[in-house]
Amino acid sequence: MQKWIKISFVIYILILIKLIIFKYPYEQLVGIISSWQSEVFIEGLESANFMPFKTIKMYIEYSDRLNSFENLVGNILAFVPFGMMLPLTNAKLKNFGSVLLNAFVLVLGIELFQCFTSLGAFDVDDIILNCFGVFIGYVIYIKSRSMIPAFDKIARMEEEKYGADLEEN
Repeated sequence: MQKWIKISFVIYILILIKLIIFKYPYEQLVGIISSWQSEVFIEGLESANFMPFKTIKMYIEYSDRLNSFENLVGNILAFVPFGMMLPLTNAKLKNFGSVLLNAFVLVLGIELFQCFTSLGAFDVDDIILNCFGVFIGYVIYIKSRSMIPAFDKIARMEEEKYGADLEEN
């Protein structure tokens, strides 16, 4: 069962990267990549949003004209599985601090990649929304452990395996 959870988590991460970074059709990606020059990096920094809640506020203010709901909710929901699945893949990563730190590193990496490649735009609000999604996923993970016996059994198996690994070393 643990093997399938880990495989599912890897597949989830690959789908997430496809949806966030490689969201454009292949031909458009090739066009973007073939136009890369040193200015791309500067343009990425110039178009980046480093002001927290600026984009979120804009989406709320112009909700009637923009695809606000899809952007706000999508950025949150995309990372709910991360908060639920990461603690099940490794007992060392079962506390909220570890889950949030790993999510933050992943999201920051994605945002920086988008910034410097023109395959998206850096937005600090995406980091905030994605990490909020991880928080929701982690709360679901904690609640599921107490409400769903099979879910708790999976988590305990990973914890026992982690304990056995510690005893061997």
